[in-house]
Amino acid sequence: MNMISIQNNIGLPKYKQIILSIEKAIEEGNLIKGDRLPSVNKVCLAFSLSRDTVLLAYDELKKRGIIYAIPGKGYYVKSVEITITQKIFLLFDELNIFKEDIYNSFLKNIGKNVQVDIFFHHFNVQVFKKLINDSNGNYTRYIIMPTNLSDVTDSIKTLPVSDVIILDQTNSELKMFPAIYQNHQKDIYEGLMKGKSRLSKYKKLILIFPGFREPPGMKLGFESFCQAYSFDYEIISDFSNQSIAFGDLYIIPHDRDLLLVIENAMSRNLKLGEDFGIISYNETPLKKIAANGITTISTNFELMGKILADMVLQGIKEQIENKSALILRNSL
Repeated sequence: MNMISIQNNIGLPKYKQIILSIEKAIEEGNLIKGDRLPSVNKVCLAFSLSRDTVLLAYDELKKRGIIYAIPGKGYYVKSVEITITQKIFLLFDELNIFKEDIYNSFLKNIGKNVQVDIFFHHFNVQVFKKLINDSNGNYTRYIIMPTNLSDVTDSIKTLPVSDVIILDQTNSELKMFPAIYQNHQKDIYEGLMKGKSRLSKYKKLILIFPGFREPPGMKLGFESFCQAYSFDYEIISDFSNQSIAFGDLYIIPHDRDLLLVIENAMSRNLKLGEDFGIISYNETPLKKIAANGITTISTNFELMGKILADMVLQGIKEQIENKSALILRNSL
């Protein structure tokens, strides 16, 4: 008990005094990895504290990865890396160039003394729920990318509300959580509006929408635009058995479909931007030069990563819409 020091009337909450005492004991070598901490009951009795006060201190140390609990036995030192001030659980759907941009920007802006553990659910509900369940109580922040998965809201709600941030896609069931997100319905509608003068030369607008991983709002926004401005349109789930017709314009969320469309056009000597058109989703450096320039509708993923870091560091509790833009090139 000598390692813990509690003083009255010093303007520092007593749970924080417990944390600082344990950090100091680790720093000075009086506590090493594997050592057992004084029990919650002993600390309560020694300093006339409530259990909630002691548990709050121990839980914060646990979330930072400094201590761990063995049910029925007590708390033990897990790590002597007391400089880690935040331990973040980051759950992505999959790794691609866009998620890599978010991740790298987040790491760049989050600063030092923060540990970020990244996981992927690969659009699998059971994997998603298991990762959430296994991580609960072990992190100071939970950054969750739920995508369009159904039946995962209850799982997310098991986490501490104040520690959760929703990333990329949100919905009305998650409105209690702060978020940095894309408004896909609005983004595709406004993107097509900005390119409307160029769209008029095409006979039909075709959205390639497999419907498994894509945000539903993308389809809704596309339909709304076509109906509002009387464009002939079609939504297909797969291009592999399709053939480009003269005057078609393809809106393509996934780069694999983009490749298939370009290969089909090349095999038939169709000229992109004249015989047919393409609007791709999500900006990448390659699209600036591929096929003499691919038009994109894209959010700024680096900005999303920076805003996410600001939300963590500043405790921002808002739902923030990350802006999107139409980037015009020769494919339209």
